[in-house]
Amino acid sequence: MRFQLYTDAVLTSDLAEHRLRRGDLVKLVDHHIAPNGSEGYSIEVFNALGETIAVTAVPETALEPLREDEVLCARVMAEA
Repeated sequence: MRFQLYTDAVLTSDLAEHRLRRGDLVKLVDHHIAPNGSEGYSIEVFNALGETIAVTAVPETALEPLREDEVLCARVMAEA
């Protein structure tokens, strides 16, 4: 699935190195092709106040679109 840039998506798995969890909301900021031919995205993650807390790249399989039956919520980031 090709995502539109500068939209929100949801992580499908944890990214422990960034203290992110499955279900966290991310902003898609760039699309790229890895050397092995797989598609991926650069993502930016914000805290509840809108401050950037992580910027990283993930494979397309680590993302899913938002759904209308989902509710956004806030959580405290666990210590690494």
